[in-house]
Amino acid sequence: MEAQRNLDAEIEALLNVEKQIRLAGDVSGTKKAVTDILQLCFEARAWKTLNDQIVLLSKRRGQLKQAVTAMVQQAMQYIDQTPDIESKIELIKTLNSVSAGKIYVEIERARLIKKLAKIKEEQGHIAEAADLMQEIAVETFGAMAKTEKIAFILEQVRLCLDRQDYVRAQILSRKISPRVFDADSSKEKKKPKEGDSVVEEAPADIPSLPELKRIYYELMIRYHSHSNDYLEICRSYKAIYEIPSVREDPAQWIPVLRKICWYLVLSPHDPMQSSLLNSTLEDKNLSEIPNFRLLLKQLVTMEVIQWISLWNMFKDEFENEKNMLGGSLGDKAAEDLRQRIIEHNILVVSKYYSRITLKRLAELLCLSVQEAEKHLSDMVVSKSLVAKIDRPMGVVCFQTAKDSNDILNSWSMNLEKLLDLVEKSCHQIHKETMVHKAALKV
Repeated sequence: MEAQRNLDAEIEALLNVEKQIRLAGDVSGTKKAVTDILQLCFEARAWKTLNDQIVLLSKRRGQLKQAVTAMVQQAMQYIDQTPDIESKIELIKTLNSVSAGKIYVEIERARLIKKLAKIKEEQGHIAEAADLMQEIAVETFGAMAKTEKIAFILEQVRLCLDRQDYVRAQILSRKISPRVFDADSSKEKKKPKEGDSVVEEAPADIPSLPELKRIYYELMIRYHSHSNDYLEICRSYKAIYEIPSVREDPAQWIPVLRKICWYLVLSPHDPMQSSLLNSTLEDKNLSEIPNFRLLLKQLVTMEVIQWISLWNMFKDEFENEKNMLGGSLGDKAAEDLRQRIIEHNILVVSKYYSRITLKRLAELLCLSVQEAEKHLSDMVVSKSLVAKIDRPMGVVCFQTAKDSNDILNSWSMNLEKLLDLVEKSCHQIHKETMVHKAALKV
């Protein structure tokens, strides 16, 4: 009780001093006075008094911005030294209410919200933690370090994925441009011009850009796995594979390269997939995993692939992915792999045949006639193939119907070529005749 009276008396004396200095407009003196008051409360472990004094000091008439900033920063150092979780939450909420709406302590407020969200998450309130994080739009903070901004947005994305809010996760992830990870951090930082806001240094616990890049793409893999977008998952793994620290360590890049190969095979055939497939085949590191080189080679080669023999060859590798980085390839992966092999085989057949019976097509694909027709129809609908089925005759035609203008253009081209040949022939005949006449005269 005596200690409490002494504390109240000391605070009262310092408040009077603070009032005089504040009204005199002495910035450094005011900062010193407010921090001393907080230090007194902290040393006495009077957490309720500390919260009350923070609110009181922030609301005093004509309180200086610098004093409020110093006070918030000082109080933030006490958060980790609170005796229990209730005191910690109460202090964070007090500082949060003081810093709300004040642009000069926006960075401090963002850090407070992040700490509070972490506590809520540890307590199992993921939805509440995600809602707290979404209140802060750090991309508008000019004074915050780039890495800290990225780390904060990635935390927002992670919490949205944890609560299965995939739409909001996508919106938040678009705030980060992938180009930001390729910025050269070794270049010297430009000195800020007069009038520019000074960018603060990121805290020590914020990861570096390459680490943030990996976190970003791992979150993108989680997001795209929800919709089974295999090509985007593959591109995310490709970006992780390009990180220098991953490329230098075989224990890291071999599982990533395996995933790239699998997701390339699982991706539907399109120009982007073909480009990635060819660039991956040119990678020298692929020789370290020859089975996967063979798998990709089969897809590039325009030959029909026997599904049963392929599955028997790669079934063990497929099952092993559960124990590798990133876990299993997905619940529908085996079914989708078979689908991609069938699509590849149909594309191969369309290259070699202009017309084929459905029965023969089904034999080549090792499917029933009904299944072959279904897969072919799906490919035509998705516009990855041009074909027409004559069902009464049971014939598939892979030729595209030509427009009348195209036919006329091809005729005119042929006529031009014919006339050109006739003209060259006439020229050669005339030349030979002239040479022969000259030889007779001699």
